[in-house]
Amino acid sequence: MFRSRSKENKTPQQAAEPPKARDPQAPKGRPTPKRAEAEALRRAVVKPPATRKEAARRAREARRAALAKQREALLSGDERHLPLRDRGPVRRFARDYVDAKWHVAEYFLPLAVVILVLSMLPSLAARNLALLLWLGVILMIVFDSVVTARRLKRQLRERFPNENLRGATAYALMRTLQMRRMRLPKPQVERGQAPR
Repeated sequence: MFRSRSKENKTPQQAAEPPKARDPQAPKGRPTPKRAEAEALRRAVVKPPATRKEAARRAREARRAALAKQREALLSGDERHLPLRDRGPVRRFARDYVDAKWHVAEYFLPLAVVILVLSMLPSLAARNLALLLWLGVILMIVFDSVVTARRLKRQLRERFPNENLRGATAYALMRTLQMRRMRLPKPQVERGQAPR
């Protein structure tokens, strides 16, 4: 009544066979750890820190290693080690959306330098031109930001209806202020390419 059905269904020949051992040449299903990783793990597990200084040193080393992984992830786009503010499919889509288009705000710094030089010239006409350029640049940045924000919000609502979208638009607008080659995480899409 309470017996296992799998045992009932076995033939006497199947029940008599001993379980097969794993072939020593067969892969074990996971990569062999590097020697340095194995030794570091063994050291960390075997010996707890003896002093407060030792504990602080280990914490510093762990923090330094985590920051190095994070820096590498910012350059390569590896999602696992990115800072929390950059993780997730919503933030990735926002980054790709910004990186796929041209934005006025990313040229703000070079334009500001040009305007500053024009405003330092002794000519009154150059100063007036600098003032007009300031006004024009600011208006273009505001217009571009409003259009980008509205379109991005619409796309995010369509693609991620059940996700938390809070802060994604501000995150994207802050990214437009950076010049493309200085953005971190590095752009993963070309201009004109559809965001992933």
